[in-house]
Amino acid sequence: MQEQRPRPSRTTTAKASLKMIYRCTSLHFFALALVTLAAAAGRPAKAAEVSVAVAANFTAPLDRLAAAFEKMSGHHLLISSGSSGKLYVQITAGAPFEVLLSADAERPARLEKEGAAVAGTRFTYALGKLVLWSSDPGLVDPAGAVLAGGRFRHLAIPNPELAPYGAAARQVLQGLNLWEKLAPRLVQGEDIGQTYQFVATGNAELGFVALSQVRAAGKPQGSLWIVPAERYRPIEQQAVLLTRGKGNPAARAFLDFLRSAPARTLIQDFGYGLP
Repeated sequence: MQEQRPRPSRTTTAKASLKMIYRCTSLHFFALALVTLAAAAGRPAKAAEVSVAVAANFTAPLDRLAAAFEKMSGHHLLISSGSSGKLYVQITAGAPFEVLLSADAERPARLEKEGAAVAGTRFTYALGKLVLWSSDPGLVDPAGAVLAGGRFRHLAIPNPELAPYGAAARQVLQGLNLWEKLAPRLVQGEDIGQTYQFVATGNAELGFVALSQVRAAGKPQGSLWIVPAERYRPIEQQAVLLTRGKGNPAARAFLDFLRSAPARTLIQDFGYGLP
């Protein structure tokens, strides 16, 4: 007679089922955890904001650079523009900027010396180019002889005391022995952005602006004279990490990005020289 094996009790069967469910559930959560960790590893660091003060001539290039930087890193730039001199005053008065992109080397060096900028972070990101520009296609000749000819009522320049491009324009006019002669016709913009608007709107027939501004709108319109570099001191535009940005990794990441090959190519496309 065949021996009959005892059938498992309902309790035993239930325990086995629960054990199987537990194993499956544990494997499921383990797999889910691996997927989550893998996804997290592929994400950039937590997005942050960087407050950037920029010289007015570099506003258009910075808009393009900011978009590329944000796409790459997830970090967002909060941009404020003005003349380098005015931005310097705001920074020394406690404005909450973390990075300065100046149109000169003097003010970043001064901020570094005064303890408002982090030592060792200052570098030249662009070399500015000065142009004499008019929205009138026939007014400015390729040699700038229009300045001596006087076929205009108003000549716009940025404030030489606040804007490095204004100081360069004054140096050019002094070198041509025209500074005093043209003084009654000068219209000074608070910064180079306002100076550009004076010429673009026709409030001044011509003016000294940055080549980058003329190129920002695409193919240059009107007429211009690219002033030879030997007629003015180099416009060495420097960037520096400000003390308020010392603890913000995103601020340092942006300055690293500004040195990258893609950023340098974009800067050059806007008409700047590279150091």
